Amino acid sequence: MTGPYDDIINLPHPTSTKHPRMPISDRAAIFSPFAALTGHAAAIQETARLTDQRMELDEDTRAMLDLKQQILADRIAERPEVSVVWFRPDEKKDGGQYVTTVGQLKKVDDIERVLRLADDTTIPLNDVLELQSDCFRGIFQDR
Repeated sequence: MTGPYDDIINLPHPTSTKHPRMPISDRAAIFSPFAALTGHAAAIQETARLTDQRMELDEDTRAMLDLKQQILADRIAERPEVSVVWFRPDEKKDGGQYVTTVGQLKKVDDIERVLRLADDTTIPLNDVLELQSDCFRGIFQDR
């Protein structure tokens, strides 16, 4: 029986004079797993991450916050300690999260509409949900 490759089957393996053969230890790297979807798992995890939606405040709550901001502005020289619940927008997707920041108030900036704390934290006034401070004791029933 003769096959189509009988004339070359017993010939020696061709060897290049210009390029040396690759060592067996390096050849194994050719067959290592290929990660075609690099970053795919991170993208799925980011998509699955939940964010909160910004709550819209009613007029009464907004008026109360404005009054509290004015009281804080009047007592700014005392550097009152405040606890601020505010909405921090997410940098990567819609929504964000509500965070509580505590610190000494440095400035209520009505022009830029921000609260500045002594540690240089800047909180946009439009994102504030709740303000608490010892400055409000005796003025409001809740504090």
